Amino acid sequence: MSDDLRNIRPGAGSAAPWGVERATGSPPDRSVRRIATGHTEPLLAVATAVVDGRPLAVTGSCDRTARVWDLATGRQICPPLAAHTGEVCSVATAVVDGRPVAVTGSSDRTARVWDLTTCEQVGEPLTGHAAAVAAMATAVVGGRPVAVTSGGDETVRVWDLTTCEQIGEPLTGHTSAVFSVATALLDGRPVAVTGSYDDTVRVWDLTMCEQIGEPLTGHEEGVRAVATGVVDGRPVAVSGGHDGTVRVWDLTACEQIGEPLTGHDGWVLSVVTTTIGGRPRIVSGGEDWTLQVWDPTTVRRVGDPVVGHADKVRAMATAVLDGRPHVIAGSQDGMLRVWDLAPGGQVGES
Repeated sequence: MSDDLRNIRPGAGSAAPWGVERATGSPPDRSVRRIATGHTEPLLAVATAVVDGRPLAVTGSCDRTARVWDLATGRQICPPLAAHTGEVCSVATAVVDGRPVAVTGSSDRTARVWDLTTCEQVGEPLTGHAAAVAAMATAVVGGRPVAVTSGGDETVRVWDLTTCEQIGEPLTGHTSAVFSVATALLDGRPVAVTGSYDDTVRVWDLTMCEQIGEPLTGHEEGVRAVATGVVDGRPVAVSGGHDGTVRVWDLTACEQIGEPLTGHDGWVLSVVTTTIGGRPRIVSGGEDWTLQVWDPTTVRRVGDPVVGHADKVRAMATAVLDGRPHVIAGSQDGMLRVWDLAPGGQVGES
């Protein structure tokens, strides 16, 4: 999310102070600060932004709301974003005409755009999906901010966030629900990377609205999470699946890098890329309630699993707090946790 977001003002949302929780069973230098969130049901999605120099998180939940949090204080900065009639399954953030916005997708088959300065919906719902809008990402295509959505109807759709209209025809090719999407630049072209229950990862040219190359195959069960990053100057995708593995893909060569990363006990539900201690890292969250950190250069795990969540880790995003990279993780237990995974890292007081 761009640092160019501006002019967001505190709202009248509930004030939930930070609590401090040590990551039981983890090395002592891995700490977590917990938001006593106002969500009343499990978290399904999280995205981050920087607004007026403040790092924010936007969360989506089974309670049908999205909420906006100041990550420095742990307080909601505006009332819940409530208009969806189903679970808020996906969240992304963008800047549209200089305004910070959140885009939310729901099991009610719609996506909605929210002005984060007023906490009000912008325009009409984005409609077209025939099933839940399960995944969401944003990008800039031809100078226009767009949202890329995917869902249970096996399609990927691209939306102009300025006009709130769909661009072109749905992108088709997946043969089962598409539960993950991320965006990247590949040779200067904006692309989307999607993961599906058909066990494949696919790459799409967002300018031409067409698939690039053949599907990336290797997962033995459905792909639940995807992320993108750059490793040694190469654009890569990272995927996590129901087969319990994390896989790294070279997007230029359209092939898997190294062996699958194994260690989770159960489904891998979320993945992000970040930099920890100046080195590229992958962080994955799973059905086993843990976070695991991986080195994409050596394709090996770094350290022991990080524990502290009380249920499945369903969604993750990254943010910089106090000059250090953090992982923002949302869980089935309804809590949003902020992790400093750098050596010697600590969040809050011990």
